[in-house]
Amino acid sequence: MASTQNATAATPTLTLRPLTVHDEQQAHLAHQELQADGSAFLHELQTQEPWPLYVQRLQRLRNNVGVLPGRVPATFLVAEVNGQLVGSISVRHELNMFLAQWGGHIGYVVRPAFRRHGYATQMLRQSLPIARTVGLKRVLVTCDDTNIGSARVIERCGGILQNKLPGPDGQPPKRRYWIEMTGVAHHPE
Repeated sequence: MASTQNATAATPTLTLRPLTVHDEQQAHLAHQELQADGSAFLHELQTQEPWPLYVQRLQRLRNNVGVLPGRVPATFLVAEVNGQLVGSISVRHELNMFLAQWGGHIGYVVRPAFRRHGYATQMLRQSLPIARTVGLKRVLVTCDDTNIGSARVIERCGGILQNKLPGPDGQPPKRRYWIEMTGVAHHPE
């Protein structure tokens, strides 16, 4: 038991925060890494979009301003540890049909070099108060059925498996978990 406590104490502090104009180089590098891994780091990044406009668009999306049809308002944050962007997370304020089936309220990704350090668990735990602040009473979090690491993260954060659905467009089946927000404090504004 003592070794678990020491390992937890040694884990660097992870902070969730919005992207800034100063994150451009590191965020693009993270996005390229994750694209090679079949994922994406940056939420709804548009080709050739100037970085300051992208950062502003994320803020508008968070404030439910100019949300395109078929999309939902979302809070997009990066996870930072010791000045490094280790991952990103999107807290969707509501669900559309796709999200209700496969995407969920919360989506997260950790850069390959930073996996297996507990960051995904910290990110999901820290995002729950944010979800509560936008009015969610419970959140849907999904992962590929083959992604055992992500399934464990969701379960550690209180996720209860509801079911598994065939993935969209021939993708692997998705595990669908619900996390109840009782006992989760509101995020300080």
